[in-house]
Amino acid sequence: MSENITQTLTNVIDSLIQEGKEPSVALIKARLADPLPMPLIIKALQSWKTSARVPKIEKLAAPQSADARISQLEQQVAELTARLEKLEKRG
Repeated sequence: MSENITQTLTNVIDSLIQEGKEPSVALIKARLADPLPMPLIIKALQSWKTSARVPKIEKLAAPQSADARISQLEQQVAELTARLEKLEKRG
């Protein structure tokens, strides 16, 4: 699952422009509610300066632990096994 942050960056840049300020990495970073890696902010700002738009940028969710993944897979196997048994009884 990912979270689209392009709109957030666009809103921050637009608000800076409306205030008469030149968007910069520092100003953008200061206005973000959630921290972003500097390379993403730089990429967004460079794109905005060249094409007046922010490219689609997504923030990926943190990966699950091995135990959580195993538990999820075990549950999925149990559900699929139950469905298979149900289908076999029909046929």
